[in-house]
Amino acid sequence: MASHSQFALLRTRRFLPFFITQALAAFNDNVYKQALILAILFKLGVAGDKSVLVNLCALLFILPFFLFSALGGQLGEKYPKDRLIRALKLAEVVILIVGAAGLLMGNLTLMLAVLFLMGLQAALFGPVKYSILPQHLAPDELIGGNALVEMGTFLAILFGTIAAGVMLASEHYATVVACSVLLIAALAYLACRSIPPAPAAYPEMVIDRNPLRQTLSIVRLGLFEQHKSVSRALIGNAWFWFLGAIYLTQIPAYAKDYLHGDESVVTLILTAFSLGIALGSVACEKLSNHRVEMGLVPLGAIGLSVFGAALWWLTGALAVPQVPYDWWGLLAFWEAWGALICILGLGTFGGIYIVPLYALVQARAPAHQRARTIAANNILNALFMVVSALFSIVVLSVLDRSIPELFLTASLLNIALNAYLFCAVPEFIQRFRAWAARRPSDAESIG
Repeated sequence: MASHSQFALLRTRRFLPFFITQALAAFNDNVYKQALILAILFKLGVAGDKSVLVNLCALLFILPFFLFSALGGQLGEKYPKDRLIRALKLAEVVILIVGAAGLLMGNLTLMLAVLFLMGLQAALFGPVKYSILPQHLAPDELIGGNALVEMGTFLAILFGTIAAGVMLASEHYATVVACSVLLIAALAYLACRSIPPAPAAYPEMVIDRNPLRQTLSIVRLGLFEQHKSVSRALIGNAWFWFLGAIYLTQIPAYAKDYLHGDESVVTLILTAFSLGIALGSVACEKLSNHRVEMGLVPLGAIGLSVFGAALWWLTGALAVPQVPYDWWGLLAFWEAWGALICILGLGTFGGIYIVPLYALVQARAPAHQRARTIAANNILNALFMVVSALFSIVVLSVLDRSIPELFLTASLLNIALNAYLFCAVPEFIQRFRAWAARRPSDAESIG
C-alpha cells in the first residue's frame, strides 16, 4: 500500500493549480456574497425590510444550482475540463468587473444581478471541479485529493466570510471589496492556466437546451441509473448539506442567545466548525489507508448524531452576563468549551462523512457520466439546503421549539436517514465492520 501523504499532491502540477483555482473561487464567492449582505445591513440606505433582501441574496446565489447544474454536467462531459475551467474563470473576471462597478456606484440592483451570475458560474464549475480529479489522480490518491479539496473549500468559506467583515469595517469598503474580488478572480484565472489537459469524456454528447428537461434527466441519471451505492451516496452528500445549512444558519443566533456572545463569538464558532471539517477531511486519508473507504461513512454519521445531541444537552448552563461576552471572555467558562468541542466534533465527523462519499461517486460513476452525476449531486445539495431552511422555520416558528431542540431533532433525523442508506446499501456497514476490525486488503478497496 502506498505510503505517500496527501499533502505531497500540493507539490504536483496535476493538482496544485486546480487546488488553488477552486479554493480562490470559494473564497471569492463568499467575500462578494457576505460583503453584499453586510452592505445591505449596515452600509446601504435601503428602504423596507432588510431581512427580505438578505434572504433574496441567499436565493439568488442558490437558484442557479437548480437551473444550470445540469448544463454544467453536460458541458463537463462534452468539452475538455481544463479548457472549460479556464473559460469559466475568465467569465468570473468579467462578471466581477461588473460587480466592482456596482459596488463603487452603490447600485444594489446591479450587485444582486452579479450575485446571480456568480451563482451561475459556480453552478457550471461544480461538476467540472469534482469530475476532473479522477482524470489527474491515481486511485490511491483520490481520497487524499478529495480531502484537500474539502479542506480548502471550507477554510476558503471561513476566511472569505471573515475577510468580508474586515473589509466592510473600512471607510472605503466599496473600493476595498471591488479591488479584492477582482484581484482574487485574476489570480484564479492565472492559476487555472497551469491545469494539465483533461480530455472530454463524452465529446459526441448533444447538449439539451431545455433547463427543466436537463435537470430532470440528470437527476434521474444520478438517482436511478447509477450503481445503488452511487445513488445513495448522492443522497448522503445532500443530507450533509442539509445538516450543514442548519448549523451554519443558526450559529449567529445560537452564539447570541445561548452563549451570550458578541460578533467575535460568532466568528469563533464558525472557525471551530470549519477547522473541524478541515481536520476530519485530512484525517480520512490516514483512516482509510489511502483508498476509497466506505466504512468511514457510518463512523461520520455516528459522530454527527452524538455531537449534535451533546450540543443540545450542554446548552443552557452558561450564566447570562450584563454585557455580552467577547470570544476571549467566553473561553473562561468550561460550559463554553463544551459547546465549542461539540461544534468542532460536528465539523470533524462531517469531514469524515462527506469525503468518502464524494470519492465513492467519483470512483464508481462511469467516466462518461461522471460530470453529470456530480451535477445531479449539486442539484440535490441545493434542494436539500432549501428544504433545511423550510424545516428550520417549521421547527423554530411553527412548533415554537428552541435552536438546541432543532439541533437535537436534526441529530435524530440523521440516525433515521443514515439507517435507510445503510439498509439500502449494506456494503457501508460491511466495510465499517472490516475497517473497525483492522482487516484491510487490496481486494476490499473500491475500483
